[in-house]
Amino acid sequence: HWLKRETIAWEAAVEADRVYQLHYDRNAGMRLGLDGLEGGQAITLTLAPDGWTAALSERYPHLTRLNLFTIDAADLAAVPEILKGQTAVSVTDAEGNILDATGLQIPGVLDDIYDYDGDLGVVFERQRPHLYLWAPTAQNVRLHLFADSDPNTAATIYDMTHDSQTGVWYLRGGAGWDYQFYLYEVTVFAPTTGRIETNLVTDPYSFSLSMNSERSQIVNLNDSALMPPGWQRLQKPRLNGFQDITLYELHVRDFSVADETVPEEYRGTFMAFTVQDSNGMTHLRRLSEAGLTHIHLLPVFDIATINENKAERQEPDWDELAVLPPDSEQQQAILSPIRDLDGYNWGYDPYHFTAPEGSYSTDPDGPARIIEFRRMVQSLNENGLRLVMDVVYNHTNSSGQNEKSVLDRVVPGYYHRLNANGLVETSTCCQNTATEHKMMQKLMVDSLITWTTAYKVDGYRFDLMGHHMLDNMVEVRQELDKLTPARHGVDGRSVYVYGEGWNFGEVANNARGVNATQLNVGGQNIGTFNDRLRDAARGGNPFGGHQEQGFINGLFVFSNETDQGPESVQKIRLLHFGDLIRVGLAGNLRDYEFENMAGQIVTGADMDYNGSPGGYTLSPIEHIVYVAAHDNETLFDAIQYKAPIDTRMSDRVRMHNMGMSLVALSQGIPFFHAGDEMLRSKSLDRDSYNSGDWFNKLDFTYQTNNWGIGLPPRESNESSWPLMRPLLGNPSLMPQPEHFQMGINHFEEMLLIRGSSPLFRLTTAEQVQEKLRFYNTGQGQ
Repeated sequence: HWLKRETIAWEAAVEADRVYQLHYDRNAGMRLGLDGLEGGQAITLTLAPDGWTAALSERYPHLTRLNLFTIDAADLAAVPEILKGQTAVSVTDAEGNILDATGLQIPGVLDDIYDYDGDLGVVFERQRPHLYLWAPTAQNVRLHLFADSDPNTAATIYDMTHDSQTGVWYLRGGAGWDYQFYLYEVTVFAPTTGRIETNLVTDPYSFSLSMNSERSQIVNLNDSALMPPGWQRLQKPRLNGFQDITLYELHVRDFSVADETVPEEYRGTFMAFTVQDSNGMTHLRRLSEAGLTHIHLLPVFDIATINENKAERQEPDWDELAVLPPDSEQQQAILSPIRDLDGYNWGYDPYHFTAPEGSYSTDPDGPARIIEFRRMVQSLNENGLRLVMDVVYNHTNSSGQNEKSVLDRVVPGYYHRLNANGLVETSTCCQNTATEHKMMQKLMVDSLITWTTAYKVDGYRFDLMGHHMLDNMVEVRQELDKLTPARHGVDGRSVYVYGEGWNFGEVANNARGVNATQLNVGGQNIGTFNDRLRDAARGGNPFGGHQEQGFINGLFVFSNETDQGPESVQKIRLLHFGDLIRVGLAGNLRDYEFENMAGQIVTGADMDYNGSPGGYTLSPIEHIVYVAAHDNETLFDAIQYKAPIDTRMSDRVRMHNMGMSLVALSQGIPFFHAGDEMLRSKSLDRDSYNSGDWFNKLDFTYQTNNWGIGLPPRESNESSWPLMRPLLGNPSLMPQPEHFQMGINHFEEMLLIRGSSPLFRLTTAEQVQEKLRFYNTGQGQ
């Protein structure tokens, strides 16, 4: 690991008669043979006399077991050139016999030498585009400029200038370049192939793209031609503080793809949100009038796994699917062959972080996506709703020399988090990025500032936020707070930030520095999801326990047909769940004091949740309270699993409404999964990310809720089919329109109650301790 210009960390054992060397070859001609390293040049390394400093240990805690070696001062001037080719280190004995050799990971030294905080991407100066690309290890970079997006259009090629101090390549563009398309030709050493590669790649800072992201497009986001009428005068719905937020998590296609009151060409796109008299917008307006404040959209940045060419997509025949039995395998069997060929995906696979997704536009080839995204934001704001984006900076779809790899083909080996063998970590299920590296953090922050200022986005939900460092999130919050209406056209202090603070993978337990987990982010005014109340209310957990009952669906008081344990054990579990829920109702505060099931005065942190503290927030505005989200079964589906089989549907709705009430009446920020107020079902699908519109659609006519539309996809649900089949095929478990209306009416009432008094929206831990008290507690409850 090359950590600084002069410092390399390596596990090689230190002995007096051994020789340690750094090898390099601009042409990547080095090879490892039985007799040692062949080819290239070498400089000698010496053991670092002072070892690990406190600053270096804090930055690289996972490497402190390694020995540090130093490059001689006389050789330091050659380091920038060495980094442009193949590198390795070796150790030989006194006779010159090779004992060990390995390649080098270089993010640390790049951060040390090329700490750049200027413009990147396309920047307009005096109506002329200037292009900036950070590529410090590139041997050469050229711009390929295209008059249009036609694949047959030939490029005009321009050499770019390299700034050796910053690692940036730049080019002053022509006045007529606006709306033309471009690619970068980057000549660079790629460790994944061991060769010098010449990559033709899009811009990591792309704002606009051709269809399917094959070329970047030069656009000026401040161009009035890209702004809908009234955009610059847009007024935000009133928000007194984060405590007033209520969140509604929605997918673009789910919202409108089945809504026949939306023009066909707008269904499944940003433009559906502009159809004021549609069933969907009428429903959102109804919720807004009751107290809903924010629409949280699943990823709407450029997505790698959706074909933006609608003509090439394959969509199912819903009429064919609709006549099949409710517990049939046939629906998913028809859908399975086209699951990667249709227009549906949740979108947690980023391609370009700062361009809107083309498949959600009526024209994915060029800047229509920009205009239509802004029209969506404008329409939501005019209907009393702010917009939250689900952002995924913790991983990319691809890395290395893969066709859809962007970052790694510009600066190989830098943007992703690598393991000890130099392979990209994939604990997030995809190619993990490394925001602990300065330029990856910069890319994330620059992207967020663009979305906030150019698109007037009002909040961000960070996917797997625990895979970012706490410093990253503090930087995000600080940079947003600097945005003012006078200078930037937006109030950054009103932009809410929250995310999944899960603690797992290679960064777990602060292994690579203090990461942004539930237990670490307290005091930063950043929200994290509370899985404690979720599991206590529902029963079980996301990884099992389909029929394990919880607080809202009958544990102990209405046991289902499965073995829930002895009654005495059930009672203890129920009382414990009740205490966890009390902590959640109190904002999941770490220091909130109350009487627990044993009659003791305890704090939120004293409550046990699978070996971790139950309460962990320092402020109620850091608490995201929920009982359902896009992941795992919907709340209604969970109740269908867990309630006793003879439970009447009206009582199932009451169980469902209790779950919604717990969320609505908790201190903190309530988070609702779209459609849950209508008893949303996905026919028991637990992971519908790629299940298509059929299993994910919403019905704003309130006539159906998607229950009993066939067994869900085999790929992620087959082991549960024996449990699912009798439930889906049971006609008594099919809800009717009057049941959906019960859910909607109750949800509206809870929103109205929440908004009726500031007592439901307290802002500090001190206020919660003073104002909130629980009755019927202790051993005699």
